[in-house]
Amino acid sequence: MRSAKFFSIIVIAVMGAYGAVGLYCLPLAGYEGDLTRVGLLPESLFGWNKPQPAIAPELLKSASWQDADVLVVGDSFSEPRIWQTILVQHGLRVRTEHWTSVRGVCEDFYPWLRAQGFKGKHVIFEVVERNIAAGIPNSVACKQEVYHPDVKADQLRPPPITVRKEPDYSGRFSIGIATWRNVENYQRISDAPDFKEWAAPGGARLVRLPDGCELFSHKRCQDTLFYTSDSVADMGDEVIDQVQALNGRMGDITPLWVFMPDKSTVFLHSDKQFWNKAEQRLLAPNVLKVMRDALARKTVDLYPANNSHVSTTGYLLLGETIYQTLAPTLAAKHNEASSQ
Repeated sequence: MRSAKFFSIIVIAVMGAYGAVGLYCLPLAGYEGDLTRVGLLPESLFGWNKPQPAIAPELLKSASWQDADVLVVGDSFSEPRIWQTILVQHGLRVRTEHWTSVRGVCEDFYPWLRAQGFKGKHVIFEVVERNIAAGIPNSVACKQEVYHPDVKADQLRPPPITVRKEPDYSGRFSIGIATWRNVENYQRISDAPDFKEWAAPGGARLVRLPDGCELFSHKRCQDTLFYTSDSVADMGDEVIDQVQALNGRMGDITPLWVFMPDKSTVFLHSDKQFWNKAEQRLLAPNVLKVMRDALARKTVDLYPANNSHVSTTGYLLLGETIYQTLAPTLAAKHNEASSQ
């Protein structure tokens, strides 16, 4: 009987200690960025601190199929509709659909699109680098569109935050403790004079950048986060050949392809030539060059350290780049319609 009580006391003490440590570490488990979430690293060290531009909520409204001048088919870089606000400010009505709804640019894409009620003359296809190698060939092979409508496509998106919020307490005790351990490991390893990078558990890596504190506002500004899965290799000409084949399915619609480079490409592998070739052969916006030029101007938090996506500042720069690429074809389509 005495042994059972003693055992119970030990169990309660251990659980209490675990709970106390977990509660202490719990704020560390409130993640805003996808890279801090994957790497289990706290926003207190890697969350951005410079305020971002405000976006008027009405600019984030998505047009209906029937009213849209421009259709955007994209991934998580397009889903928040932030870069599209530049087009809206120029008087264009924009509808945004996710690739999970429009599963590909299939052989019947043009008649399918017209059947949805779309009367516009421009479609923007946005795809991030890590998805190009699989996504483009899948579209080339696709015979028939199978649309999966999402009710969120017609709902208003909330504007992006202008000031980063402090982490909440929605994480699990175990995640907070794991994050605390990662911080301890990171600080021990990064204190070495020859520190260059560290692979955090989960699929993120920390890299020390020589000019990091000129480019980021987070506390440990000399180091930033990237996905370990980002490709170092450049993409070949076959991708551009495949996109040209897809463009042949557009009928009287003008397609514009926006290839978003991985964050690692922008910061670590900017010698890739795919974007130069896509600009020359597809008239695609040279997003890699635009982002590199912004870094040369010391644009702070173009990509926040905690995220693989650009900041609001980066999205607005992207939107202006896309509009400037689109503008000549808008004028040409307008003149064509006026002459008829």
